[in-house]
Amino acid sequence: MRAHELHPSYDAVIVGGGHNGLVAAAYLARAGRSVLVLERLDHTGGAAVSTRPFTGVDARLSRYSYLVSLLPQKIVRDLGLRFRVQGRTISSYTPVERGGRPTGLLVGGGEERTREAFARLTGGEREYAAWQRFYGMTSRVAQRVFPTLTEPLPGRDELRRIVDDEEAWRALFEEPIGVAVEERFADDLVRGVVLTDALIGTFADAHDVSLKQNRCFLYHVIGGGTGAWDVPVGGMGALTDALAAAARDAGAVIATGHEAVHIATDGRGAEVTFRTADGEGVAAARHVLVNASPQTLAALTGDEPPSPAEGAQLKVNMLLKRLPRLRDTAVDPREAFAGTFHIAEGYEQLAAAHAQAAAGDLPTAPPSEIYCHSLTDPTILGPGLVEQGYQTLTLFGLHTPARLFERDNDAVREDLLKATLAQLDAHLAEPLADCLATDADGRPCIEARTPLDLERDLGLPGGNIFHRDLSWPYTDEGTGRWGVETPHPHVLLCGAGAVRGGGVSGVPGHNAAMAVLEATAG
Repeated sequence: MRAHELHPSYDAVIVGGGHNGLVAAAYLARAGRSVLVLERLDHTGGAAVSTRPFTGVDARLSRYSYLVSLLPQKIVRDLGLRFRVQGRTISSYTPVERGGRPTGLLVGGGEERTREAFARLTGGEREYAAWQRFYGMTSRVAQRVFPTLTEPLPGRDELRRIVDDEEAWRALFEEPIGVAVEERFADDLVRGVVLTDALIGTFADAHDVSLKQNRCFLYHVIGGGTGAWDVPVGGMGALTDALAAAARDAGAVIATGHEAVHIATDGRGAEVTFRTADGEGVAAARHVLVNASPQTLAALTGDEPPSPAEGAQLKVNMLLKRLPRLRDTAVDPREAFAGTFHIAEGYEQLAAAHAQAAAGDLPTAPPSEIYCHSLTDPTILGPGLVEQGYQTLTLFGLHTPARLFERDNDAVREDLLKATLAQLDAHLAEPLADCLATDADGRPCIEARTPLDLERDLGLPGGNIFHRDLSWPYTDEGTGRWGVETPHPHVLLCGAGAVRGGGVSGVPGHNAAMAVLEATAG
């Protein structure tokens, strides 16, 4: 679509065609509002896309974001999305060597199997009983907190009443999560498995006084009211394709290749100046919703930018000819890789990796976790690959802040990837390199992305997958009624940097749409 084909004004202009922007567009268009979505790239989806990264290989991978937990079924139902997720029967497997022999902890496959796995690793019942009590507590919190994400922001005291569990409130909202982990668990490996949910894309120690690790942990255990992390059938692009279809079907106009460069507002409405390959254009609107980072919002409006954000993860996509054999022969690789496969994520290992990275060095034992999408959902692979037994692997590395890559992104990426795969190889009966597929040009099917790569490719500030540190899901100074408000009454933030943003949820998009509909009711 060319700039001159657009109308001069709309009820709402949405800057950014990522999943949150598409959610907002679909809600507003279904409510009868005229909606324009301006997307800088030649496609919608942002970080929630599926691509074929390997030349000549029929494998469509979730290239950036890859699992779904925080997307409320309310949004799926409201928008009539043709999208579904598939649960995983195995939650996680964590290999370790103890007493000179390979072993590990398999969580999932039924209560009795999990109980036996804990006993096998720890030699008794204590850790499993503690696990049951702890996750029973987080499950109750999830059931109470998750439904509030698509409602006006509660106050802190109101959310505390909703949680209605002082022990849980203290453990999750007031004290560093490391206190709760150390109070409840004795085994180093079990402690590490629990802590990992507090460190996804978040560079923090277990005892960080800022509690940003607690906020990360909270969002990772409340999804869907259960904390389950599900596989998007067809890949993450299936979600954004469904959202784009829902928005278009409701009448929204989606203009790709249109980059917003300025937002002007007079307190009664706003105008968005955008750039295309053919020149510039302007679209006026009663409301502008920005599905981008707070930094980008500030640049568009000319406001003082917020504090810099920093990402802290390595993302690796792989295609294998077969799953590798494990040193721990008691576990089937098809189960070990079906859930989250934790690598170098013992509690002390995580602390050591954080300390090294905080000192400016790459961790000598980089922590990471892997899962195999194609074991749960083989539809992302072409029939020929499925028949031959090919599988995907997605790796997410922790404690690798963007600052470590600033001196030489390419060289540090290569060093980190080598060190990360060496940690995995230590638990395999064969090198991972022997299992990698090759593309049409004979190159191994593996790609890695650092925070700086994500900043360049997706505009994520500092490569931060949440756009900024995650927020508490309650009101604070300046949060507004829905957590999407900005200093400009007709400009809203509907991206991951909104309050209750982060992850693939659609929540900020839903909440920004609700704020617009409230403001224009009647």
